[in-house]
Amino acid sequence: MRGPLLLLTGLLALGGWVMPIEAATDPLAEKIQRERKRLEALKDKIEEKRKREEAAEKKRESVLQGLQSLDERLVHHRQDHQDINRKLRQKDRELDEITEQLVTTRTSVQARREAILARLRVQYMEGRFGYVKALLTADSYGDLQRRGQYLSAVSQKDYELLQGFRADMARMEQAERQRADARDGLMVFKQNIEKKLADIRVLQKEKTLYLKKITHQKDAYHRAVEELERSASRVDHLLQDWESRRRAVALHPPTTASLPRGIRGALPWPAEGQVVSFFGRQKHPTFDTYVQRKGIEIRTTEGSLIHAVMPGSIVYADWLKGYGLVIILDHANGFFSLYAHASKILTKVGEQVVEGQSIGETGDTGMTGENTLYFELREGAEPVDPLHWLAKR
Repeated sequence: MRGPLLLLTGLLALGGWVMPIEAATDPLAEKIQRERKRLEALKDKIEEKRKREEAAEKKRESVLQGLQSLDERLVHHRQDHQDINRKLRQKDRELDEITEQLVTTRTSVQARREAILARLRVQYMEGRFGYVKALLTADSYGDLQRRGQYLSAVSQKDYELLQGFRADMARMEQAERQRADARDGLMVFKQNIEKKLADIRVLQKEKTLYLKKITHQKDAYHRAVEELERSASRVDHLLQDWESRRRAVALHPPTTASLPRGIRGALPWPAEGQVVSFFGRQKHPTFDTYVQRKGIEIRTTEGSLIHAVMPGSIVYADWLKGYGLVIILDHANGFFSLYAHASKILTKVGEQVVEGQSIGETGDTGMTGENTLYFELREGAEPVDPLHWLAKR
């Protein structure tokens, strides 16, 4: 019995027990496979969500970036408008010159025409053989020679008169064509100006609506304030960095004397106009929030010149979110000055300027709906009230 029992045991081991082991391992393998597929699907979902978020982030413009995009388009259209205006004035001058030339040429043509008519009347009265008669009535050979020379000179003068008349007529016709072309060009420039003005009006309306959205929607306003604070922090960091460098240089001062410090209450104004926003803590008229203003705003007319309040060097001249076109001067005497909302910059980084020099033109770029100049004065990196330093008026 032992032999068959061993055989049965072997068969059971080979057959009956092998199947349960395989049956036990198959569900585990399937479970691992299912989990792997679930993880891969989860990874795909995470990647898809990440891509959607990136696409949404790229598509979503910040409040101030949208404002700056409008400002950049406005500045571009205004520059085009100024260029077209300049070309229009040039075309006007060209038209005036052509008209003056036409008057002169017509006067010359009229004089030559009258001279030719007078010669024709004389020749008609003398008849066809008037020249021959003049020669035949000569008293001597010498008289004949003199009469021949005289008639030759008269003939040359008649020829020159006709040639001059033809040349004047050609010049007059050319001037008439030039004047017609100039008038056509003038009409094209005027049409282009009207189109640019229409584009500017559309963009100005779009910016006005955009600013209303910012100032009347609390979320948009808070986002704008946060972004303005980040821009202001950037200015602070820049000024702190420049001040640190200046102090490092001051440890080894140059041989030349530094610029004199600004005299309190005697600095010239950066632009003409009325102060409409003051230094310090300001409350929003609609929302119960406060902002800390580090400078003043001066209402100006568009395109007014911006002047440096002290001698110095340009350390920044570019766009800055919320501030529009910005110019920053280092006065090398412990002061910095900042000029914002410009429509045009008339200088470049590294340039040395003198007190009162024109460095830009005022405008409405940045967080402003009217033509203003935002002006900051810093002693070191710390803002000070500009009205304490500007001359009284």
